[in-house]
Amino acid sequence: MRSVYMGTPDFAVLPLQKMIDCGQPPLAVFSKPDRAKGRGKKIAPTPVKAAALAAGLPVYQPQSVNSPEAVEILRDLRPDLLVVAAYGQILRRPVLELPPMGIINVHASLLPAYRGAAPIQRAIINGERETGVTIMFIEEGLDCGDMLLRRAIPIGPEEDAASLHDRLSRLGAEMLVEALDLLERGEAHAVPQDDEKATFAPMLTKDDEKLDWTQPAAALHNRIRGMNPFPGVYAFYNGKRLKIKKAACAGEAALPHRPGEILSLDGETVRVAAGSGTVILQAVQPEGKGVMSAGAFARGYALRPGDCLL
Repeated sequence: MRSVYMGTPDFAVLPLQKMIDCGQPPLAVFSKPDRAKGRGKKIAPTPVKAAALAAGLPVYQPQSVNSPEAVEILRDLRPDLLVVAAYGQILRRPVLELPPMGIINVHASLLPAYRGAAPIQRAIINGERETGVTIMFIEEGLDCGDMLLRRAIPIGPEEDAASLHDRLSRLGAEMLVEALDLLERGEAHAVPQDDEKATFAPMLTKDDEKLDWTQPAAALHNRIRGMNPFPGVYAFYNGKRLKIKKAACAGEAALPHRPGEILSLDGETVRVAAGSGTVILQAVQPEGKGVMSAGAFARGYALRPGDCLL
C-alpha cells in the first residue's frame, strides 16, 4: 500500500516512526515549513521533518499543500492513501480527491467530542476524566469524517498537557498501524460520527493564558494543567508577569478574602484565594527568571499574606 505521511509537531513523530518500524514506511513526508525557534530565532526543522530525514525519507514543505505545485507532487507520487497526524493545514478538494483509498487522520480525542485544533488542552481545561484517540477518514468539514478506530484512556487528576500529549501520541501510533493493516486487508469498517454530540476544541488564544482568580479553584487548576507546558498561564505580581507552572487545589472556602489574595506561605508552596476554594502554587516562573518553587519565589520576592496576584 503506497502512502504519503503528513505531520508537523512532536505528536506526529511516533506515528511516523511506528509506520517505519513496522515495515510500512511512507513514500514521502509532507510537513509545514520550518520556522524560527528560541531566543536566537534560528530556523529549525519541524520534529516530523527531522524524523523523516533521519529515516532517509524525502520531505516536502509547501507553504500550502493545496497549491497546484503541491498537488502535482502528490499526483507524481501516486499514493493509495494519505496519512495525517497534526499536519496543521486544512486539506481542500484537489487533495481530498487524490488518493483512491482516501485520507486517514490520527486525532487526539474521542470524536465527535473535541473536534478542532486543541483537543488535548481543552479536554484538561474542561475537567474531563477521559479522552482518547480516533483514527478517522478526512472529508470536507472540521474533523467530521467516518471513524475507523476509537480508543479511550483516563486523564489523571494531576496530569498536565505534556504527559497526556505523550500518552496519546503513543496510543495514536499503535492505532495507526492497526488501521493500516485493516485497510490493507480490506477489513476496515468505518462508522459515521453523531454530529449532534459534537463538541469543539478551538485554538488557544492569548486570552486563555491569563488566570482569572474569580473562577473556582478547580477550574484554575485545570487551566494550569491543560496549558502546561505550552503556551502556559500567568498572573501579575507587582506589575510583572508570573507564570504558574504547577499547582494543586483545595476545597476550603476562601471568603472573605479577595480572589488572588495570598492566604499563607507553607514551606515550598503558596496558597492563593480563588472565587471558591484555594489554589496551592507549587512551581512558578517570575518574569526574566527560571522556574522555581513557589516557596523560593515567596522568599525571594518578600511575599506576605494579604498580598495579591492579579
